[in-house]
Order: sequence, then structure tokens, then C-alpha cells
Amino acid sequence: MKAIWAPWRRAYIEEGSNQAGCIFCDKRKEADARAGLVLTQTTHSVVMLNKYPYNSGHLLLAPKRHTNQCSALLQEEYEDLCESLRSSVEIILKVLRPSGINLGMNLGRSAGAGVEDHLHWHVVPRWEGDTNFMPVVAEVKVISQHLLESYDRLSPFFEDFLAQKHG
Repeated sequence: MKAIWAPWRRAYIEEGSNQAGCIFCDKRKEADARAGLVLTQTTHSVVMLNKYPYNSGHLLLAPKRHTNQCSALLQEEYEDLCESLRSSVEIILKVLRPSGINLGMNLGRSAGAGVEDHLHWHVVPRWEGDTNFMPVVAEVKVISQHLLESYDRLSPFFEDFLAQKHG
């Protein structure tokens, strides 16, 4: 039997769900956006790469205001978040050229939410053949691009989006 190693998962297992604070509130305030994986911020939303992605280019979008209820969003927050979602999908399609995209929101632990207290969207690019035997046989997911490489590739397009939105 071969041993398959995925040491990057250890950080998530040991500290991912037990970290103090809120990643959506805390990461957007860091001085180094790249270190926090924050691609852009609008008036009411933040777009960042998922540190523990399901696939290369996996984005997380959240309102800046800390809430876990869709109904709690004010109209301007909702509209801003929806525009960020629409633009994020366009950028992913243009830059990464996936053959499809999964959009999802997990509300509550029983629905699979890793961060229960802060509402957020997942934008997961998908390519034909990106699933294989690895997750089934070895409980390992192969991610084809380093997080910071994904960040560097996407970041200029999110800067353009922000400039157009507020320009």
C-alpha cells in the first residue's frame, strides 16, 4: 500500500475550525491583502481565496457586516454582494477558463458550514476530469495550483473590477 501525504490539510484539521475570531472580519483588515488571500473589497463585501480550497481558484465572498442570516442583509449590502458574486464569476470564467462553476452557500453546521457565524458564498471553478479516484480511495484532493499563484493570477482582474465599480 502506498502512503499519500497531504500535509497542508493538517493546519485545517488542527486549527481551521478552532481559530478565534472570524476570517471574513479579520482577514479583510490585515495590512497585507495577499497574505490574507483577500482579492478585493467593495463598500459592503469582501472577496478572498479559500485557504482550504476544493479546487484551484476557489473563492469566498462575504458581506463585511458580520451576520449569518440572508434576511439580515440591508438592500445595499445584498446588492453589493450580488454584484461582487456576478463579477467574481465573470473574472473566474475569463481568467481560469473552467468548463463550469459551482456556487454554494452553506447555512448552519448541519448544511456543511465551516464558518457558521458569517454568511458567505463559495465560487468553485470546475474542469472536466477534475475529480478522480484520489478523494474516494485516499481521502486526498489534488489542487493543481498554489494558492499564491492563484492570487497573483486573479488579483489584477479584481483590482480592475474595483476601479470600474468605484471609478
